[in-house]
Amino acid sequence: MSARRKLKSVHKSDRLTRSLRALERTASTSRVLNLLAIQAQSGHRPEHGEAPLFRNRVLNSALVVKHRLRADDIFLFDEIRPTATKIIIPFERSDLGLGGQSFFVGQRGWVDLLREACNEYSDMGRDLATLRLIDQLPSLDPFLLREHLRRHGLMAAPCYFALSGADLEQMHSFVSVQIARLIDLAFQETGRIVPGAYAARLVEALLSTDVDARLEPLRETLVMDGESFKEGVFSWKGFLYYKWMLTRLWSELDAVGGEIARLTITGNRDLETARYVEDIRKRLRRGIVVERKAILRSLEIYDRAFEDLIENSRPQAFRAFLLRAPEMFLSLGEKVGVIAHIASFWRYRFPLGQPLVADIGEAVDILQDFDAGLSANLGV
Repeated sequence: MSARRKLKSVHKSDRLTRSLRALERTASTSRVLNLLAIQAQSGHRPEHGEAPLFRNRVLNSALVVKHRLRADDIFLFDEIRPTATKIIIPFERSDLGLGGQSFFVGQRGWVDLLREACNEYSDMGRDLATLRLIDQLPSLDPFLLREHLRRHGLMAAPCYFALSGADLEQMHSFVSVQIARLIDLAFQETGRIVPGAYAARLVEALLSTDVDARLEPLRETLVMDGESFKEGVFSWKGFLYYKWMLTRLWSELDAVGGEIARLTITGNRDLETARYVEDIRKRLRRGIVVERKAILRSLEIYDRAFEDLIENSRPQAFRAFLLRAPEMFLSLGEKVGVIAHIASFWRYRFPLGQPLVADIGEAVDILQDFDAGLSANLGV
Protein backbone atom coordinates (compact mmCIF):
# COMPACT_ATOMS: atom_id res chain seq x y z
CA MET A 1 0.00 0.00 0.00
CA SER A 2 1.41 3.39 -0.96
CA ALA A 3 2.23 6.05 1.60
CA ARG A 4 -0.44 8.24 0.04
CA ARG A 5 -3.16 5.67 0.64
CA LYS A 6 -1.98 5.08 4.21
CA LEU A 7 -1.94 8.80 4.95
CA LYS A 8 -5.02 9.64 6.93
CA SER A 9 -7.24 12.30 5.40
CA VAL A 10 -8.94 14.59 7.86
CA HIS A 11 -12.43 15.62 6.77
CA LYS A 12 -15.19 17.81 8.12
CA SER A 13 -16.64 14.86 10.00
CA ASP A 14 -13.55 14.79 12.21
CA ARG A 15 -14.04 16.82 15.41
CA LEU A 16 -10.62 18.43 15.26
CA THR A 17 -10.96 19.47 11.64
CA ARG A 18 -14.28 21.15 12.36
CA SER A 19 -12.27 23.36 14.69
CA LEU A 20 -9.56 24.17 12.14
CA ARG A 21 -11.43 27.09 10.66
CA ALA A 22 -11.79 28.64 14.11
CA LEU A 23 -8.10 28.02 14.84
CA GLU A 24 -7.07 29.75 11.65
CA ARG A 25 -7.02 33.13 13.36
CA THR A 26 -5.10 32.13 16.48
CA ALA A 27 -1.45 31.16 16.68
CA SER A 28 -1.44 28.60 19.45
CA THR A 29 -2.79 27.08 22.62
CA SER A 30 -0.98 24.62 24.84
CA ARG A 31 -2.21 21.82 22.58
CA VAL A 32 -2.17 23.46 19.15
CA LEU A 33 0.67 25.24 17.37
CA ASN A 34 -0.81 26.90 14.29
CA LEU A 35 2.14 27.53 12.00
CA LEU A 36 -0.19 28.74 9.25
CA ALA A 37 -1.43 31.56 11.48
CA ILE A 38 2.14 32.41 12.52
CA GLN A 39 3.07 32.60 8.84
CA ALA A 40 0.16 34.94 8.17
CA GLN A 41 1.07 37.16 11.13
CA SER A 42 4.88 37.13 10.85
CA GLY A 43 5.75 35.80 7.40
CA HIS A 44 6.76 39.30 6.27
CA ARG A 45 9.40 39.56 9.00
CA PRO A 46 12.97 38.61 8.03
CA GLU A 47 13.33 36.42 11.13
CA HIS A 48 10.52 34.13 9.96
CA GLY A 49 12.47 33.15 6.86
CA GLU A 50 15.93 33.33 8.40
CA ALA A 51 15.20 31.06 11.38
CA PRO A 52 12.14 28.92 10.53
CA LEU A 53 10.88 26.26 12.90
CA PHE A 54 10.89 23.81 9.97
CA ARG A 55 12.90 24.20 6.78
CA ASN A 56 10.32 22.50 4.59
CA ARG A 57 7.83 25.21 3.60
CA VAL A 58 4.81 22.91 3.60
CA LEU A 59 5.60 21.61 7.07
CA ASN A 60 6.30 25.14 8.28
CA SER A 61 2.69 26.09 7.53
CA ALA A 62 1.10 23.02 9.11
CA LEU A 63 -0.78 22.58 12.37
CA VAL A 64 0.97 20.73 15.17
CA VAL A 65 -1.42 19.22 17.70
CA LYS A 66 -0.91 17.36 20.96
CA HIS A 67 -3.51 14.67 20.37
CA ARG A 68 -5.06 12.19 22.78
CA LEU A 69 -5.06 8.84 21.05
CA ARG A 70 -8.40 7.19 20.50
CA ALA A 71 -9.06 3.47 20.14
CA ASP A 72 -8.71 3.60 16.35
CA ASP A 73 -5.37 5.43 16.62
CA ILE A 74 -3.52 3.05 18.95
CA PHE A 75 -2.90 0.38 16.34
CA LEU A 76 -0.71 2.84 14.39
CA PHE A 77 2.03 2.60 17.03
CA ASP A 78 4.35 -0.18 18.11
CA GLU A 79 4.22 0.99 21.72
CA ILE A 80 1.32 1.97 23.97
CA ARG A 81 1.12 5.72 24.56
CA PRO A 82 -1.73 7.99 25.69
CA THR A 83 -0.86 10.99 23.50
CA ALA A 84 0.98 11.74 20.30
CA THR A 85 2.02 14.71 18.21
CA LYS A 86 -0.26 15.08 15.21
CA ILE A 87 0.75 16.97 12.09
CA ILE A 88 -2.03 18.30 9.86
CA ILE A 89 -1.21 19.54 6.36
CA PRO A 90 -4.20 21.58 5.09
CA PHE A 91 -5.58 20.70 1.68
CA GLU A 92 -6.21 24.39 1.05
CA ARG A 93 -4.45 27.06 3.11
CA SER A 94 -7.15 29.61 2.37
CA ASP A 95 -9.92 27.36 3.75
CA LEU A 96 -9.02 25.08 6.64
CA GLY A 97 -12.59 23.85 6.74
CA LEU A 98 -11.75 21.64 3.76
CA GLY A 99 -9.59 19.50 6.05
CA GLY A 100 -6.16 18.11 5.35
CA GLN A 101 -3.80 15.17 5.48
CA SER A 102 -2.52 14.04 8.86
CA PHE A 103 -0.09 11.67 10.51
CA PHE A 104 1.40 11.13 13.95
CA VAL A 105 5.05 11.57 14.82
CA GLY A 106 6.30 8.10 15.74
CA GLN A 107 3.60 6.03 14.06
CA ARG A 108 4.79 3.23 11.82
CA GLY A 109 6.10 4.65 8.55
CA TRP A 110 5.66 8.24 9.66
CA VAL A 111 8.81 9.52 7.93
CA ASP A 112 7.54 8.31 4.55
CA LEU A 113 4.16 9.88 5.28
CA LEU A 114 5.87 13.16 6.12
CA ARG A 115 7.84 13.17 2.88
CA GLU A 116 4.73 12.33 0.89
CA ALA A 117 2.63 15.06 2.52
CA CYS A 118 5.39 17.66 2.18
CA ASN A 119 6.49 16.58 -1.30
CA GLU A 120 10.04 16.42 0.00
CA TYR A 121 12.51 13.64 -0.76
CA SER A 122 15.80 15.38 -0.01
CA ASP A 123 17.47 15.56 3.38
CA MET A 124 14.93 16.35 6.13
CA GLY A 125 17.23 15.53 9.03
CA ARG A 126 16.81 18.86 10.79
CA ASP A 127 13.01 18.84 10.51
CA LEU A 128 12.81 15.22 11.66
CA ALA A 129 14.94 16.06 14.70
CA THR A 130 12.69 19.02 15.51
CA LEU A 131 9.55 16.87 15.31
CA ARG A 132 11.06 14.21 17.57
CA LEU A 133 11.98 16.85 20.16
CA ILE A 134 8.48 18.36 20.04
CA ASP A 135 7.07 14.87 20.52
CA GLN A 136 9.01 14.53 23.78
CA LEU A 137 7.17 17.43 25.41
CA PRO A 138 3.87 17.04 27.28
CA SER A 139 2.41 20.21 25.74
CA LEU A 140 3.18 23.02 23.32
CA ASP A 141 3.49 25.71 25.96
CA PRO A 142 5.74 28.27 24.27
CA PHE A 143 8.29 28.72 27.06
CA LEU A 144 8.88 24.99 27.38
CA LEU A 145 8.92 24.46 23.64
CA ARG A 146 11.47 27.22 23.12
CA GLU A 147 13.70 26.06 25.97
CA HIS A 148 13.54 22.40 24.94
CA LEU A 149 14.54 23.12 21.35
CA ARG A 150 17.30 25.56 22.28
CA ARG A 151 18.62 23.15 24.87
CA HIS A 152 19.17 20.68 22.04
CA GLY A 153 20.78 23.22 19.74
CA LEU A 154 17.74 23.97 17.55
CA MET A 155 17.06 27.67 17.22
CA ALA A 156 13.93 29.23 15.76
CA ALA A 157 12.71 32.81 15.48
CA PRO A 158 10.86 34.36 18.46
CA CYS A 159 7.65 34.62 16.43
CA TYR A 160 7.15 30.86 16.84
CA PHE A 161 6.89 31.19 20.63
CA ALA A 162 3.92 33.22 21.79
CA LEU A 163 5.23 34.07 25.26
CA SER A 164 5.32 37.86 25.22
CA GLY A 165 8.02 40.08 26.66
CA ALA A 166 5.62 41.08 29.42
CA ASP A 167 5.01 37.43 30.28
CA LEU A 168 8.75 36.74 30.37
CA GLU A 169 9.23 39.70 32.68
CA GLN A 170 6.44 38.51 34.98
CA MET A 171 7.84 35.01 35.04
CA HIS A 172 11.30 36.39 35.85
CA SER A 173 9.83 38.26 38.84
CA PHE A 174 7.90 35.18 39.97
CA VAL A 175 10.99 32.95 39.80
CA SER A 176 13.08 35.57 41.60
CA VAL A 177 10.75 35.42 44.58
CA GLN A 178 10.57 31.62 44.45
CA ILE A 179 14.31 30.97 44.58
CA ALA A 180 15.56 33.98 46.57
CA ARG A 181 15.81 31.88 49.74
CA LEU A 182 17.62 29.11 47.88
CA ILE A 183 20.22 31.57 46.65
CA ASP A 184 20.76 32.76 50.22
CA LEU A 185 21.12 29.15 51.38
CA ALA A 186 23.67 28.37 48.69
CA PHE A 187 25.92 31.18 49.87
CA GLN A 188 25.32 31.24 53.64
CA GLU A 189 28.05 28.70 54.42
CA THR A 190 30.63 31.05 52.90
CA GLY A 191 29.37 33.93 55.00
CA ARG A 192 28.73 35.96 51.86
CA ILE A 193 25.73 38.18 51.32
CA VAL A 194 24.45 37.90 47.78
CA PRO A 195 24.01 41.35 46.21
CA GLY A 196 20.71 41.96 44.48
CA ALA A 197 22.35 42.33 41.08
CA TYR A 198 24.21 39.04 41.50
CA ALA A 199 21.04 37.28 42.65
CA ALA A 200 19.31 38.60 39.52
CA ARG A 201 22.10 37.09 37.39
CA LEU A 202 21.54 33.72 39.07
CA VAL A 203 17.85 33.91 38.19
CA GLU A 204 18.83 34.72 34.61
CA ALA A 205 21.14 31.72 34.64
CA LEU A 206 18.39 29.45 35.92
CA LEU A 207 16.00 30.60 33.20
CA SER A 208 18.60 30.50 30.43
CA THR A 209 19.07 27.56 28.11
CA ASP A 210 22.51 26.55 29.32
CA VAL A 211 23.41 25.36 32.81
CA ASP A 212 26.68 27.18 33.27
CA ALA A 213 29.17 28.05 36.00
CA ARG A 214 26.85 30.67 37.50
CA LEU A 215 24.72 27.83 38.91
CA GLU A 216 27.67 25.95 40.37
CA PRO A 217 26.88 27.06 43.97
CA LEU A 218 23.36 25.60 43.61
CA ARG A 219 24.73 22.35 42.14
CA GLU A 220 27.17 22.02 45.04
CA THR A 221 24.42 22.75 47.58
CA LEU A 222 22.33 19.91 46.08
CA VAL A 223 25.33 17.58 45.75
CA MET A 224 24.46 16.55 42.20
CA ASP A 225 26.65 15.57 39.28
CA GLY A 226 26.64 17.74 36.19
CA GLU A 227 24.34 15.74 33.90
CA SER A 228 21.75 14.97 36.57
CA PHE A 229 21.77 18.61 37.56
CA LYS A 230 21.20 19.72 33.96
CA GLU A 231 18.24 17.37 33.56
CA GLY A 232 16.85 18.35 36.93
CA VAL A 233 17.18 22.07 36.25
CA PHE A 234 15.21 21.78 33.01
CA SER A 235 12.35 20.02 34.80
CA TRP A 236 12.66 22.48 37.69
CA LYS A 237 12.16 25.33 35.24
CA GLY A 238 9.12 23.49 33.94
CA PHE A 239 7.63 23.28 37.44
CA LEU A 240 8.32 26.97 38.03
CA TYR A 241 6.77 27.84 34.67
CA TYR A 242 3.63 25.90 35.48
CA LYS A 243 3.40 27.41 38.97
CA TRP A 244 3.63 30.87 37.41
CA MET A 245 1.11 30.06 34.69
CA LEU A 246 -1.36 28.61 37.18
CA THR A 247 -1.41 31.81 39.22
CA ARG A 248 -3.39 33.29 36.31
CA LEU A 249 -5.06 30.15 35.04
CA TRP A 250 -7.15 29.33 38.13
CA SER A 251 -9.23 32.50 37.91
CA GLU A 252 -9.66 32.03 34.16
CA LEU A 253 -10.88 28.46 34.69
CA ASP A 254 -13.39 29.60 37.30
CA ALA A 255 -14.83 32.06 34.78
CA VAL A 256 -14.85 29.49 31.96
CA GLY A 257 -16.59 26.90 34.14
CA GLY A 258 -19.41 29.32 34.81
CA GLU A 259 -19.67 30.30 31.15
CA ILE A 260 -19.89 26.68 30.03
CA ALA A 261 -22.94 26.33 32.26
CA ARG A 262 -24.48 29.51 30.81
CA LEU A 263 -23.72 28.82 27.14
CA THR A 264 -26.83 29.28 24.99
CA ILE A 265 -27.06 26.51 22.40
CA THR A 266 -29.13 27.14 19.28
CA GLY A 267 -30.44 24.81 16.59
CA ASN A 268 -32.66 21.77 16.50
CA ARG A 269 -31.80 18.78 18.67
CA ASP A 270 -33.59 15.69 19.83
CA LEU A 271 -34.16 14.80 23.47
CA GLU A 272 -31.20 12.42 23.57
CA THR A 273 -28.81 15.09 22.25
CA ALA A 274 -30.15 17.66 24.70
CA ARG A 275 -29.58 15.28 27.61
CA TYR A 276 -26.10 14.45 26.34
CA VAL A 277 -25.14 18.14 26.20
CA GLU A 278 -26.36 18.77 29.74
CA ASP A 279 -24.54 15.67 31.02
CA ILE A 280 -21.28 16.69 29.38
CA ARG A 281 -21.56 20.21 30.81
CA LYS A 282 -21.87 18.82 34.32
CA ARG A 283 -19.07 16.32 33.71
CA LEU A 284 -16.78 19.09 32.50
CA ARG A 285 -17.31 21.20 35.59
CA ARG A 286 -16.62 18.20 37.84
CA GLY A 287 -13.63 17.17 35.73
CA ILE A 288 -12.02 20.59 35.97
CA VAL A 289 -12.31 20.48 39.77
CA VAL A 290 -10.79 16.99 39.92
CA GLU A 291 -7.96 17.95 37.55
CA ARG A 292 -7.24 21.04 39.60
CA LYS A 293 -6.88 18.95 42.76
CA ALA A 294 -4.54 16.53 40.97
CA ILE A 295 -2.34 19.41 39.78
CA LEU A 296 -2.19 20.89 43.27
CA ARG A 297 -1.17 17.49 44.68
CA SER A 298 1.72 17.33 42.20
CA LEU A 299 2.83 20.83 43.07
CA GLU A 300 2.63 20.04 46.79
CA ILE A 301 5.33 17.40 46.29
CA TYR A 302 7.58 20.10 44.85
CA ASP A 303 6.68 22.59 47.58
CA ARG A 304 7.37 20.11 50.38
CA ALA A 305 10.76 19.15 48.96
CA PHE A 306 11.70 22.79 48.45
CA GLU A 307 10.60 23.80 51.94
CA ASP A 308 12.56 20.91 53.45
CA LEU A 309 15.64 22.17 51.66
CA ILE A 310 15.17 25.78 52.77
CA GLU A 311 13.78 25.41 56.28
CA ASN A 312 15.79 22.40 57.40
CA SER A 313 18.87 22.77 55.19
CA ARG A 314 18.27 19.26 53.88
CA PRO A 315 19.26 19.07 50.22
CA GLN A 316 18.55 15.32 50.02
CA ALA A 317 14.79 15.69 49.58
CA PHE A 318 15.09 18.32 46.89
CA ARG A 319 17.84 16.39 45.14
CA ALA A 320 15.61 13.31 45.14
CA PHE A 321 12.79 15.45 43.76
CA LEU A 322 14.97 16.78 40.92
CA LEU A 323 16.05 13.25 40.03
CA ARG A 324 12.38 12.22 39.78
CA ALA A 325 11.35 15.52 38.23
CA PRO A 326 11.48 14.59 34.53
CA GLU A 327 8.82 11.88 34.96
CA MET A 328 6.70 14.04 37.27
CA PHE A 329 7.09 17.02 34.98
CA LEU A 330 5.66 15.10 32.02
CA SER A 331 2.61 14.04 34.02
CA LEU A 332 2.06 17.56 35.34
CA GLY A 333 2.48 18.96 31.85
CA GLU A 334 -0.27 16.71 30.54
CA LYS A 335 -2.67 17.92 33.22
CA VAL A 336 -1.84 21.60 32.90
CA GLY A 337 -1.95 21.35 29.12
CA VAL A 338 -5.53 20.06 29.22
CA ILE A 339 -6.92 22.80 31.44
CA ALA A 340 -4.85 25.51 29.73
CA HIS A 341 -6.28 24.41 26.40
CA ILE A 342 -9.81 24.58 27.81
CA ALA A 343 -9.28 28.10 29.17
CA SER A 344 -7.43 29.50 26.14
CA PHE A 345 -9.60 27.98 23.41
CA TRP A 346 -12.84 28.90 25.19
CA ARG A 347 -11.72 32.51 25.65
CA TYR A 348 -10.61 32.68 22.02
CA ARG A 349 -13.99 31.40 20.85
CA PHE A 350 -16.00 33.44 23.37
CA PRO A 351 -14.16 36.73 24.09
CA LEU A 352 -15.16 38.66 27.19
CA GLY A 353 -18.20 40.78 26.58
CA GLN A 354 -19.35 38.78 23.56
CA PRO A 355 -22.56 36.68 23.54
CA LEU A 356 -22.23 33.13 24.85
CA VAL A 357 -24.04 31.54 21.92
CA ALA A 358 -23.14 28.55 19.70
CA ASP A 359 -25.12 26.27 17.43
CA ILE A 360 -25.61 22.67 18.50
CA GLY A 361 -22.96 21.24 16.15
CA GLU A 362 -20.20 23.58 17.28
CA ALA A 363 -21.17 23.29 20.95
CA VAL A 364 -20.95 19.50 20.86
CA ASP A 365 -17.57 19.69 19.09
CA ILE A 366 -16.11 22.02 21.72
CA LEU A 367 -17.54 20.20 24.73
CA GLN A 368 -16.50 16.79 23.41
CA ASP A 369 -12.97 18.03 22.79
CA PHE A 370 -12.68 19.31 26.37
CA ASP A 371 -14.30 16.20 27.79
CA ALA A 372 -11.97 13.87 25.87
CA GLY A 373 -8.91 15.57 27.32
CA LEU A 374 -10.17 15.50 30.88
CA SER A 375 -11.43 11.92 30.59
CA ALA A 376 -8.07 10.68 29.27
CA ASN A 377 -6.21 12.29 32.19
CA LEU A 378 -8.71 11.02 34.74
CA GLY A 379 -8.63 7.50 33.30
CA VAL A 380 -12.32 7.55 32.40
